[in-house]
Amino acid sequence: MNETARGSGAAGARPRFRNIDVGQILQYRLPPAGIVSILHRVSGAVLFLFGLPFLLYCLQLSLGPDAAFAKFKAMAAHPLAKLVFLGLIWAYLHHFCAGIRYLLLDLHIGTEKDQARSSSFAVLAVSLALTLVFALKLFGAF
Repeated sequence: MNETARGSGAAGARPRFRNIDVGQILQYRLPPAGIVSILHRVSGAVLFLFGLPFLLYCLQLSLGPDAAFAKFKAMAAHPLAKLVFLGLIWAYLHHFCAGIRYLLLDLHIGTEKDQARSSSFAVLAVSLALTLVFALKLFGAF
């Protein structure tokens, strides 16, 4: 079946993205599951490349002598460091929530289109809500 035969009817009015180039990237709409998948990969890379060395450095400072611990406390109190912590917290929470979703999908739970769509929205909502709670705590709201 050629592309014109498939493209007839109401569905034919939609743009087709077979081999997209750079100019079409902004027009392409990923489904929510695709967004969760990309963010899962990005959060895993951020945690491995930046989170692990940063947390090991913080652990080294916190376990060192009193001067190193004072340096750690001063660094952790800085607003920019808190934003870095918050970014790492989001990366961890999103990676954790999406990982649970993928484990359930591996068990063939929630593989229907509507269920997969709602579970991807749930991952986004839960990870952002938990990040907001941690942000409020981190910045001293409670």
